[in-house]
Amino acid sequence: MKYFENILGTIGNTPLVKLNKIAEDIPGTILAKVEYFNPGHSVKDRMALKMIEDAEKNGDLKPGGTVIECTSGNTGMGLALACTIKGYKLICTTSDKQSPEKFDVLRAMGAVVHVCPTNVAADDPLSYYSVAERLNNEIPNSFWTNQYDNLSNREAHYESTGPEIWEQTDGKITHFVVGVGTGGTISGVGKYLKEKNPDIKIWGTDTYGSVFKKYHETGEFDESEIYSYITEGIGEDILPKNVDFDIIDHFEKVTDKDGAIVTRELALKEGMLLGYSAGSAFQTIRQLKDELDENSVVVVLFHDHGSRYVGKVFNDEWMKEMGFLD
Repeated sequence: MKYFENILGTIGNTPLVKLNKIAEDIPGTILAKVEYFNPGHSVKDRMALKMIEDAEKNGDLKPGGTVIECTSGNTGMGLALACTIKGYKLICTTSDKQSPEKFDVLRAMGAVVHVCPTNVAADDPLSYYSVAERLNNEIPNSFWTNQYDNLSNREAHYESTGPEIWEQTDGKITHFVVGVGTGGTISGVGKYLKEKNPDIKIWGTDTYGSVFKKYHETGEFDESEIYSYITEGIGEDILPKNVDFDIIDHFEKVTDKDGAIVTRELALKEGMLLGYSAGSAFQTIRQLKDELDENSVVVVLFHDHGSRYVGKVFNDEWMKEMGFLD
């Protein structure tokens, strides 16, 4: 009989799918690493399990303990799967700009959810970073996974996502494109691919209101770059330890509007119902298509499933309120 011992065994080995209609005017072969095939419907399942397993090995997480994380939703879902199977409690702090569907899904999986304001500095006591840290200090036998600075995050992608992409493309990949938030995916995958072939280009998708692009190009952390934006899951107002800027060849800024419009376009043209950051990642390829040629093999990673955005990106009224649709 063929079966997995539990749902955690189904994480990884997600498919690579060729993009056709939406990529007709782009040179080369454009392939999507579709991460919503993970059981928690996002790439974050990989690093969530790795962070839990490493914490167990290190003695940071003990039986009956409480896991705490600040999350935009997807890491929380991956942690919820791991905590359910392994018997831990889970507390998630998140920001009020995230889709309400994400909060509902986390609660359905047994997590306690604290919704914190978006429009505060990262070190403000009300920020979702600060609330997670405070709860960790207050709750006995708790462990704050801290996906931003926990290097198990990028190690998970070095061990699994990177090797999968290399094998699936038969080593022919020339470019890897992904949205950058915690930095774990781009840094882990990028490190693995660069070790295999240092000529592979690693492109990170950033958003306006985030500090990544300017810091990468100038070394300056410019607080005047920071302002509230709508795109979920990419960009930061901090510099997570998981972001290895030396691995990344280029950051490309994509507007909130372009990300939303292209996410809807991917559904209509490719049959892929994806999260907001997928549109931003594909828009990066469009904006940089002059860098490609007929021999290019581009892999773009699509983080999550669109079911978590039906009240936003896939809702006409919300799109109109944002000024994204006429």
